[in-house]
Amino acid sequence: MINKCEKLLAGLDDVDWASLSHAYESAHDVPGHIRALCGDDDEARKQAFSSLFNSIFHQGSRYSASPVAVPFLARIAVAGPTAARADTMWLLTRLAVDWHDEYDVTNGINVAGWRAAAAEAGPEEFLPWYDEQLAGATDTEERAQLQELRDWVVAGNSPDSRWSALQSYDAVLAELPGLLVLLDDDDAPLRTRTAYLLAWFPEFSTTSLPCLLALAAHEKDPVTAATALLAAGLLGPPSMAEDITPHLDAADPLMRWAAATALIRLANLEETPVGPGLIGRAVTELTAAARSPFDRITDYCEGDLHGHIQRTLRSLRPGSNPDSVREALEACLPRIVWDSSGLRTRKAIQELFPAPLPHPAPRYADLTAAQQQLLGDLAGHRHAWLIRSSAERLRDIGLPHTQEALQSYIGTHGTA
Repeated sequence: MINKCEKLLAGLDDVDWASLSHAYESAHDVPGHIRALCGDDDEARKQAFSSLFNSIFHQGSRYSASPVAVPFLARIAVAGPTAARADTMWLLTRLAVDWHDEYDVTNGINVAGWRAAAAEAGPEEFLPWYDEQLAGATDTEERAQLQELRDWVVAGNSPDSRWSALQSYDAVLAELPGLLVLLDDDDAPLRTRTAYLLAWFPEFSTTSLPCLLALAAHEKDPVTAATALLAAGLLGPPSMAEDITPHLDAADPLMRWAAATALIRLANLEETPVGPGLIGRAVTELTAAARSPFDRITDYCEGDLHGHIQRTLRSLRPGSNPDSVREALEACLPRIVWDSSGLRTRKAIQELFPAPLPHPAPRYADLTAAQQQLLGDLAGHRHAWLIRSSAERLRDIGLPHTQEALQSYIGTHGTA
């Protein structure tokens, strides 16, 4: 393995990593972490992935070392140790498109808009500002810091996150021709991760679309097939609806969900051939998925099926089957509650209880099924802080606002 990895990582030590940066300043430690990905020590490999995620991709930010690491990671994904390849592909995906970008976008990535914004935030745009600050700075230490930052910008860097993220995106884009072979790999998770990665590169779609459609049609693993189908739907032109529609009749509900999600994205395009009848079928399928979620999930929206369905439905143009869309949203909302801030929980409460309840509050049994589901999930959730974060909203609409009070209201006290 050592000799193989030495060939895979040829040129790694030729990079002046110390002159590059990541979240913790100097990137001198990056080559050691990359090399550990190729080693036989499973624990060292896990630690290396953790270190790279926290340094060259830190909470979504990318740095000057990030795009430089991409070619070496791509080689590991293609020909590295089996235990490292799928995780390496995941790191490559996050270096290209972070989860915040992907989670909030159900119609595909707007790369043209991204490039335009990044062009306005390029290094040359910041030089006049640094020159102005230097001209007015009198403190020696302040001038030294400003000069250091100006030199960094002159070297071709920008402090704007849109610009630095695009550098990593383009580095991964350059590796896509070599990564396409992974769609035929024996490892299903690796095929899945590759299909998922391709979903975010519309500039490569002329090459990737035929491959993704073929994978969706012939793949035996349902998660891989569904991932490929939705990737094609996110990349394709309006005419792609003709290829997607037959999958609404697939035996596997995961494939039907992917087809429905893809068709709604295509329905949002101008001059689309997706008519109201087909949109209605897609919405019906998403409603069914929301009510009876499947155990197998894709990587889209970090595996949050209900969150993804909600975003897809909200992306529809106004007037598109409003009754059925409302029904589908009501099926989703109770399940869209578990996030670290509690924000989505409060939004779900607001949508399902848009007005204060009469006093006294109606019996739990008299609430809608969606309202019951939401309150039942809150009452039984293992993290009481989630209710505390929503207590004010619950109190305002006339509902119990502690976990114990909710359990008593529902009749499940002591079951949490």
